[in-house]
Amino acid sequence: MSDQNHHLNTLQDIKQMMERSSRFISLSGLSGIAAGICALIGAWFAHGIIDNNRSSIANLKTIHHNDDSTISLAAYMGNPLMQIAALTFLAALVLAFAFTYLRSRKTNTPIWGSTARRVMINVAIPMIVGGIYLLKLIENEAYGYIAPGCLIFYGLAVLNASKYTLPELRYLSFGLLLLGIINLWYVGYGIYFWAMGFGVLHIIYGAIMWWKYERSSA
Repeated sequence: MSDQNHHLNTLQDIKQMMERSSRFISLSGLSGIAAGICALIGAWFAHGIIDNNRSSIANLKTIHHNDDSTISLAAYMGNPLMQIAALTFLAALVLAFAFTYLRSRKTNTPIWGSTARRVMINVAIPMIVGGIYLLKLIENEAYGYIAPGCLIFYGLAVLNASKYTLPELRYLSFGLLLLGIINLWYVGYGIYFWAMGFGVLHIIYGAIMWWKYERSSA
């Protein structure tokens, strides 16, 4: 009986090793928390600028090219908002990489192995396609649909990545997709949906992942 139990334990260990080698497990929960905090800070600054804009957020409920209630991209976004978006993305990216790198050292897994490359490819495809689609929306002055488009395509990218990393990542993708779809019926209020999706959901996901996988080694 002891030999049989030993054999079963060995098989389980091999299975866990295969599972470990096929998934990118260095993704840190602290990365999600940091990204979410950056998104909330960026949304807070952006909201103040939008409030001071000559047109309210509610005026973006139309996508018609020649409709008088449609404001220009410059009026809606403005250079300050573009700078906030760029800085927020850069800060979130740097912090996410830093925490992931630290976790990869703790778990003794390569940060740029074959699994990490598969993750990047599966993330890049929906993001690139989504970026092209969003540029077309901007070209047609469909500004109110940019925010839900970002949430939907990013959610698809996260769902794609979940196949090669922690399975709990799927729940984050489901939340992002749901928010993006709901936002389609609340055009013009994307800043709130962005804050909820890129901010709050990332913080919740990151906290759960840290508690489940990293707390014991902290």
